[in-house]
Order: sequence, then structure tokens, then C-alpha cells
Amino acid sequence: MSELLSDTGRKTMLEPLFEAGWAMVERRDAIEKTYTFDDFTAAFAFMTRAALWAEKWGHHPEWFNVYKTVQVTLSTHDVGGLSALDAKLARKMDQLAE
Repeated sequence: MSELLSDTGRKTMLEPLFEAGWAMVERRDAIEKTYTFDDFTAAFAFMTRAALWAEKWGHHPEWFNVYKTVQVTLSTHDVGGLSALDAKLARKMDQLAE
């Protein structure tokens, strides 16, 4: 079972994500990022690759896609906020978007 990130965990796991373009969501313990691709096919391919990892890890993003843009929000609903799973999936999504 996941647990909320501690203050130390937030510093070590989230700071690199903030440097990579992730940001805290206002009024919610969640992070968000918008990815922009060359076209719809590239955006959808990214979502497909990310979906395979999300399913494997049992941790699914909230996301929204319009044409070549994918907006992602990550939070662990079971614990009511950010967990290590969110940081792990964010890092993987950044890798997949390269």
C-alpha cells in the first residue's frame, strides 16, 4: 500500500520533477504537467506507452488530450495525495515523452 510522501520524500522526489516542468496543483496535493507533441499521433502514442506502465504499476493518471497536447495530473487517491508512485510515474512519463 502507498503512503503520503513525507517532507523529506517531497524534497528528494518532487524537486527534480519541478525542474523538469511539473508543478503543484492549486488547492490539491497533486502535480501536473502539459506535454506538447508534433501532432495527434505522437500525443496518442505517448498516452499509449504511458498507459502500459500505468497499468503495470496499478497507478493511473488523470489526463486530458486535445490534438497534440496532453495534460497530466498525478495524485494517489488511496492516500489522498502525493505518494512515491506519482513521482515514479512522472519520471517514466518524462522519459517516454523524449
